Amino acid sequence: RLFFCRTLGKDAETPRPPRAPPSSSRAPARQTAKGLKMPTHAHKNRKKRGHVSAGHGRIGKHRKHPSGRGNAGGQHHHRIMMDKYHPGYFGKVGMRHFHKQKNHYHCPIINLDKLWTLVGEEKRLECAAASGQAPVIDLTDYGIFKCLGKGQLPKQPVVVKARYISKLAEKKIKEVGGACILTA
Repeated sequence: RLFFCRTLGKDAETPRPPRAPPSSSRAPARQTAKGLKMPTHAHKNRKKRGHVSAGHGRIGKHRKHPSGRGNAGGQHHHRIMMDKYHPGYFGKVGMRHFHKQKNHYHCPIINLDKLWTLVGEEKRLECAAASGQAPVIDLTDYGIFKCLGKGQLPKQPVVVKARYISKLAEKKIKEVGGACILTA
């Protein structure tokens, strides 16, 4: 842009000097220990200044915990909500088991589709080549107590030793010409 300079005594056109960038009176977000902190002017609360209840109403009032903290009142003033959306939340079912020891119930399982992974693919092919021989897979050596019948076995006989073997697993093992041996 051009402007007329009257100080030279004549109307001379000279270029206007570059303008400085406008200074912003608004502070940008600043870094704090917890992360970026939004500047106060950007909070929605600024618009509510001068309005007595700040959008929360005069009658109900914005109080701390009007219906109790957490799950309070599930059997009292929140009973309808608990019965409707969380039936069976309160009460007990079944019997107590005093002095329960987890090792009495320890029974790791394996399915038939993972059975051959214990000995490996090389061993399986080796046994398949040698006719008349079936490998013995003792599951208790691998810390497994029970054999279940999910999946398919390759058409090759195998002897499975385990504490427990399900009916379906036994049926599938015998279909491929294998055998099941129960151990104590």
